[in-house]
Amino acid sequence: MNTSIKRQLSTSIDPKGVIIAFLIILLWGTSLMFLLHYPINYSSPILYLGILVQTHLYTGLFITAHDAMHGVVSKHKKLNHFIGWLAAILFSFNFYWRLFPNHHKHHQHVATEEDPDFHTSDNFIFWYLSFILNYLTIWQFLLMAITFNLLQLIFPVTNLILFWMLPAILSTFQLFYFGTFLPHRGKHSNKHHSGTLKKNHVWAFISCYFFGYHFEHHEFPNAPWWRLWKTKKLTN
Repeated sequence: MNTSIKRQLSTSIDPKGVIIAFLIILLWGTSLMFLLHYPINYSSPILYLGILVQTHLYTGLFITAHDAMHGVVSKHKKLNHFIGWLAAILFSFNFYWRLFPNHHKHHQHVATEEDPDFHTSDNFIFWYLSFILNYLTIWQFLLMAITFNLLQLIFPVTNLILFWMLPAILSTFQLFYFGTFLPHRGKHSNKHHSGTLKKNHVWAFISCYFFGYHFEHHEFPNAPWWRLWKTKKLTN
């Protein structure tokens, strides 16, 4: 069984990786267009479901950019990095080539002073603020402000806030909690200084595209998110 899974992990990611990446981008864009035209009704469950779905798709954008940083969207480097750059830009104008070196520092120096994602405190708020401020730039705020002012000429401001801005913010909490705080808080004796979710593939996908299987991600960094669930059998 283990040999079979390892063989599956080593098979080519093309074209599936590219298809999955563009599917996430397409779903994010299609959902956003629908929700920006949606008549606001605070008593409708569709409004709250829309926020949750859009939050999850924002998380998918970042996970796609993350996979590109590991070169596992496509074996073709230019295409791989373009998709990563596009996904990062769509996620509130994050800059792929700024994220890239910091993420690899995280893998090389996990849970140390040289790890840009780590905080010596296990305090959620302090750690989250440190995490976010480490990546935010003034250019993101400027580009978001310009884009907001342009979009409000076409779409209702309330829709922009509820379905474009709020899900992006909520997604940062989702990514931080399941992908950084939960797996790296406390002391871990393993070589990756990482915890992991118990095996539950449905919850692992819903919570953060399987990145709750965080020890597994550090152990198999070349496994794209859509294969990450298979690695669970290799670390038990």
